[in-house]
Amino acid sequence: MAYATVNPYTEENVATFPNATDAEVSSAIEKAHTKFLQWRETSFAERAKILQKAADLLRADMDEHAKLLTLEMGKIFAEAKAEVELSARIFEYYVKNAEQLLAPEKLPVSDPAEGEVWLTHEPLGVLLAIEPWNFPYYQIARIIAPQLSAGNTVLLKHASNVPQSAARFEKLMLDAGLPEGAFQNLYATRPQIEMILNDPRVQGVALTGSEEAGSVVAAQAGKALKKSTLELGGSDAFVVLADADVDKAVQWAVFGRHWNAGQVCVSSKRIIVADEIYDAFLEKYIKGVAALKAGDPMDPATTLAPLSSKHAADLVRDRIAKAVAAGAKAQEVGPKVPTKGAFVQPTILTEVSGDNPARLWEFFGPVSMIFRAKDDADAARLANDSPFGLGGSVFSRDAARAKAVAANIETGMVFVNHPTMVKADIPFGGIKRSGYGRELIGLGIKEFVNHKVTDVVSIDAEF
Repeated sequence: MAYATVNPYTEENVATFPNATDAEVSSAIEKAHTKFLQWRETSFAERAKILQKAADLLRADMDEHAKLLTLEMGKIFAEAKAEVELSARIFEYYVKNAEQLLAPEKLPVSDPAEGEVWLTHEPLGVLLAIEPWNFPYYQIARIIAPQLSAGNTVLLKHASNVPQSAARFEKLMLDAGLPEGAFQNLYATRPQIEMILNDPRVQGVALTGSEEAGSVVAAQAGKALKKSTLELGGSDAFVVLADADVDKAVQWAVFGRHWNAGQVCVSSKRIIVADEIYDAFLEKYIKGVAALKAGDPMDPATTLAPLSSKHAADLVRDRIAKAVAAGAKAQEVGPKVPTKGAFVQPTILTEVSGDNPARLWEFFGPVSMIFRAKDDADAARLANDSPFGLGGSVFSRDAARAKAVAANIETGMVFVNHPTMVKADIPFGGIKRSGYGRELIGLGIKEFVNHKVTDVVSIDAEF
């Protein structure tokens, strides 16, 4: 595994970084464990002070941080700035709420002889975070903000194509006053992941990534009897009911499918449209996608970024070809994208039949699959015809009708009249092959704590 910054727009190999040695990994685990023994005793107020400083530094140096995201994975600069701001807000959420979320709870008991029963939430220790490249900062903030707030320490193994983002975030936390060793970036190899998980000082792993990576890491964690959370792929349904505002649904569909160049696990990958408005929707959607402008992600006029790498672009094109070979109809849309850089021509797939395996795939790029639905029940059926269960959305002028359809969609998240909400105060996670566990809010901070029961029985209680 080579850690390298390759600009996906210019194709320039900017910098390479050596893999961590086994000795460096062992040293990092020791530092993280030693620091945990101190960090777990640190007050919530002191932890909050450091996280707030990190949020302040993110905003103070927003352009610097955002340019790094654009350089390494091609994100449009305005979207990169929004990611930096979101990361700051995640820190601030736990600054304000961590102590209350982890406050001891006195449990109601039915028999006074049971005594006074308390439930406390104590940190576990060293955690491993394995994160993907599509949101280089947000993915880190989403795990370390709650876990550092809880008193855990974290080792980061980031994606190999965003090594500078990973290192810069480590520096951010040190600059914010986090004790050295509490959060460390490691250019770890795949064999070293298992080495880390097998160390008795490491208590769990949080992974965001592919199904394949999740399956391997979950098996390794399970064998080592370590807790794991998995945030994996998604093929979210974007359901447009017959009474929807077509123009507004089209606008959200174009955005929902193409932000971050379509490289979002919760982007609107399968667009399911009621038969009565299908033709009108498709005509307007094609025009909306055609209006996207591919180009330099630093140019404010650009609305379609390159993919994260040439390899990623090749994988998407290969999947399009396989979908067509299985009977789908592919329509390339809009002006030709640049030939240099990791661009993929926006493509719409229709006539994806029930026996076409492409209907079950996740297209991680600017590819839209569009399906006809006979009625609301059929729309929900199509939405659930997926191995994934991450997010989804339903569009209708009638909120009650949309909520009824949403109630029948099998996902961890569903949104009415909006493609998705990625916010600091909304939990994130899915079901089925989209993984397990939740991140953010109270659900996230309690994933890696010991929910300890302390039962105090009076010394005067009868034997």
